[in-house]
Amino acid sequence: MPADPSNPLRFASIPLRFDRVDLDRLNTPVLHGIDWEVGPGERWVMLGPNGSGKTTIFELASGYLHPTRGTVHILGHQLGHVDVRTLREHIGLVSTAVAKKLVPNITATDVVVSAVHGALEPWWHTYSEADRLRARSLLIDAGFDAIVDRQFGVLSDGERQHVLLARALISDPALLLLDEPAAGLDVGGREHLVATLGALARDQASPPAVMITHHVEEIPVGFTHVLLLRRGRVVAAGPLHETLTARNLSDTFGLPLVLEGTDGRWHCRSR
Repeated sequence: MPADPSNPLRFASIPLRFDRVDLDRLNTPVLHGIDWEVGPGERWVMLGPNGSGKTTIFELASGYLHPTRGTVHILGHQLGHVDVRTLREHIGLVSTAVAKKLVPNITATDVVVSAVHGALEPWWHTYSEADRLRARSLLIDAGFDAIVDRQFGVLSDGERQHVLLARALISDPALLLLDEPAAGLDVGGREHLVATLGALARDQASPPAVMITHHVEEIPVGFTHVLLLRRGRVVAAGPLHETLTARNLSDTFGLPLVLEGTDGRWHCRSR
């Protein structure tokens, strides 16, 4: 049963649902009839070429856009019938858009702890010692104890992504959204992040998650489902090991591809 929109703290069992969603920008169709549902405990990866609609779906799922037609339900609340500011407090967001808004001279710990109140800097709220200990623990548990007191502006790209992930998790979100978290990372940084996301995916206490990527090599072990997009339409959606096929990838990217998997990881190349 859908949650009561007047009580944004009550959530339905389905974290995310799109029903026949269209979205137009400047009278140009961007999304066409998107039907998609993220169930409890599911970890989705979203794949598609540039311009396929991934970012637009991400903005809808995080409550920063509204559909032109159709309905989007986030945590049981229909967009347009809920205060999205309150709703966003329960969505963990990892995005370069967030990173660009952060003050570079605050510490990694302050970046993480400021998310307790949905802030971008720690000066306007009071945080408990438990808040700060949890912020530091999230970084230390990911292997980044050396940066807890380091300024965010001097961190490497890989370190910043782990700080943003810790920031997204500190408030125990009901839904986790990751926008190309491995983009721009070197091999070491990518593999460290993918391993962290894999451990998170395998933790049954972790929230349902959706991750955008351009590369199958970045899919963490433990992710369960895939959504494939091309030109604003769904090519295929479903359980990862059934849906992520060479044929579906070829249809998605518009060229013949070979897909191989080893030990739960994937890679593809053109024929």
